[in-house]
Amino acid sequence: MLSRIEQLNHIGIALSVEQDKTHLLETILSGAQYLTNADAGTLYLLEDKKLHFTIINNQSMAIMQSDNNCGQTQFPAISLYDEHGQANKTTVAACTALTGNTINIPDIHNHNEFNFSGTQAYDADSGYTSRSFLNVPLSDHEGEIIGVLQLINPIDKQTKEITSFSDEDQQLVESLASQAAIAITNQRLIAELKHLMEKFIEVIANAIDEKSPYTGHHCRRVPEIAMLMADAINTHTDGPLADFNLDDKQCYELKIAALLHDCGKITTPVHVADKATKLETIFDRIELIQSRYEILRRDIEITHLKQQLEKQNPNHSSDTLEQQLQQLDEEFEFLKHANKGTEFMPEAAALRVKEISRRTWKNSQGEVRPLLNSEEISNLTIAKGTLLDAERQVINQHITMTINMLEALPFPKHLSNVPEIAGNHHERMDGKGYPRGLKREEMSVQARLMGIADIFEALTASDRPYKKPMALSQALKILANMATGGHIDPDLFEIFVQQKVYLRYAEKNLHPDQIDLQ
Repeated sequence: MLSRIEQLNHIGIALSVEQDKTHLLETILSGAQYLTNADAGTLYLLEDKKLHFTIINNQSMAIMQSDNNCGQTQFPAISLYDEHGQANKTTVAACTALTGNTINIPDIHNHNEFNFSGTQAYDADSGYTSRSFLNVPLSDHEGEIIGVLQLINPIDKQTKEITSFSDEDQQLVESLASQAAIAITNQRLIAELKHLMEKFIEVIANAIDEKSPYTGHHCRRVPEIAMLMADAINTHTDGPLADFNLDDKQCYELKIAALLHDCGKITTPVHVADKATKLETIFDRIELIQSRYEILRRDIEITHLKQQLEKQNPNHSSDTLEQQLQQLDEEFEFLKHANKGTEFMPEAAALRVKEISRRTWKNSQGEVRPLLNSEEISNLTIAKGTLLDAERQVINQHITMTINMLEALPFPKHLSNVPEIAGNHHERMDGKGYPRGLKREEMSVQARLMGIADIFEALTASDRPYKKPMALSQALKILANMATGGHIDPDLFEIFVQQKVYLRYAEKNLHPDQIDLQ
């Protein structure tokens, strides 16, 4: 008995450290069979008022089935209640779960309380002989039944004959069942907390994406690229990163960091984040400029008509009027184009904006005003994109907020690097990035990987207001220039290209017209 108790302790220790669900259930059943020398056994878990076969082990018939495989074949789940809602107390496993009591049956052939027709039919088909049954309930820390441990046919070690389960057997299995229930419950709680955290993170990422119609998929697609990159790194066998690999925990940490990499954007003002044109705030102020041009057109036409009526200028022909109106139309069309924002605005275009701004118009009070005020000139002459330097600083501030938010969270040990990975994706290899100005050697591989994922998604995205979605060839050309220019990690970019990460992502997420590379 002392030896069996020692073995029970060893099994309990094994259960406390087992992290894999299937291995845990196998350890519970095999441990119970070892303690009682039972030939067969089944571990049921309770879900939706049904006992599901999760582990079946029959040593004499060399049968070992686990997880859903057994439930999907000849072993259907056992309902605790019938279609009328009546308790199913005719099935021994169901009765064990319903009452929460251990049921020890020495010989089912001399027992009339429970229906063993299913067991007898199985025996007839397989040639097996089921005789002694021990059914022990598994209950969690709140006393709720979570499953049933069923053992069949203890074998006498001397005679090799089927015997019955003794009182000692029952006590040992009940003790094991108590430890097993704790282990299963702990594992479930860990899984539930993990699932809750993942869903909470997804909600945050979705909220950030939903905040802006122009980056509606960014927080969901960057993690996809990051995980493709992680897989490419692990399969890469040459170059400086040949010996670098990310294990499952590191990949999971990378995924969480990727989902949260822009969480600071939740504090970014919408009118800045969604600035689709240079003059946009709550609305596009190009409409105000258009109204001024309409007033200019009206004033020119009125002046022309007055001069004709008063014959002050008989040489003021309709051709001159049309030329003036055409010039106004051309100027406004130019300003409309300048307002859209491009990758690069020529200096000559900026000078023309300033030249046009010298025009004047009269408001409803008769006051003479410049056609463009200083703020409008500053916006329309933005050299790249749609943001002023001050607005770009507001956008850039999101990464500082990301770092502050993530560093304030008590991440568990296996996720402790999330703030570093997520917070450094705007840094550069040459130290010219932001917000900390870190260099390549001061960042993890995962953080450098995130930088490539973030840029590639932005380049190829079809939901940005200031640019068209790029073809793969153009995006890779820009990334190649960034790699040689000290912006992104050249070793990681080489893997990105060699392992065709770009193509694996593109085939799933980009428009076919963008895929001009294989």
